[in-house]
Amino acid sequence: MKVLFLVQKEQRVILDRFYDSICRHLGDCELRWLSSSEQADLKQYFNNIDVSSYDRIILFLRFKKEIKQIRFIRSLPNLVILEHDAYQNFIPGKYQGRFSRHYRKLPWARVITSGYQVCKKLSDEGVDAVFVPKGYDQELLTNRGLERDIELGFLGSLGHEMYGQRRALLEALADQENMVITRTKSGDEYVEMLNRIRIFVGADVGFGEYMIKNFEAMACGCMLLTWSQGDEENRALGFRDMENVVLYRCLEELKEKLRVLRDNPGVVESIASSGQHLVEENYSWEALGGRVAGAVQGPLRKKIEKNHWGFKRYVLE
Repeated sequence: MKVLFLVQKEQRVILDRFYDSICRHLGDCELRWLSSSEQADLKQYFNNIDVSSYDRIILFLRFKKEIKQIRFIRSLPNLVILEHDAYQNFIPGKYQGRFSRHYRKLPWARVITSGYQVCKKLSDEGVDAVFVPKGYDQELLTNRGLERDIELGFLGSLGHEMYGQRRALLEALADQENMVITRTKSGDEYVEMLNRIRIFVGADVGFGEYMIKNFEAMACGCMLLTWSQGDEENRALGFRDMENVVLYRCLEELKEKLRVLRDNPGVVESIASSGQHLVEENYSWEALGGRVAGAVQGPLRKKIEKNHWGFKRYVLE
């Protein structure tokens, strides 16, 4: 199978090893990095590309640019869309409902999405959705065995409007506990800081799925104390409360579980070790690249078009 794989050149999260794994599992995969301007004019970018020579075309681009080019995107054959932000379709914000409307215009396209419940909701709406969760860079993010001199910590952004509930929860916790909330540079500085944190507080409040930071913290040996995204999501990921993660649904539950953990310090190490094993076995980019490749290679739906008389024409992809 010959595949054309288009990704973002400028991206906040470094996903190089994820892309490498996908391409390696696919075999004949041509990876191209598109600039912001190239993403904004896909028709021009494809001007000299023979799309019929590819068995699959994968788009992993900025959604806000894709939705402005639906007419051209509809013309691409054998289309697969990889999307890590579709959870925004189901939460308040400027993209609420917009993913659904976009995919409704591409009913033959396969959408690989990173949330189990998001995938289920999109499937219920008629989208050919496949669940492949987020993960972590197994080469960079490892447990270095450092002294964990920070009991509670969170690393990441709080400024974006989407993170209002995250910010409120973490600031409320920091008012009552000795907690480090900070940002670092990507790469070694980030890994070093994660290796100093004993308990990483995940606070993806209201997102409906777990963000990459949860998997990265577990891979670095932190015990993950995280906002629960619900029983279905937890079962799909193998998250077991007080076994390989610690889950909470409100600030009071977080503080109560923190008291229990402090009274049983050996439990923290046991949960952290089990969590690290879980992500190393299942959520490295190497493992997830294979799952994405499997979803890409599966048969696609028939493409439905209408001629000028309004009759439908079915084309097997």
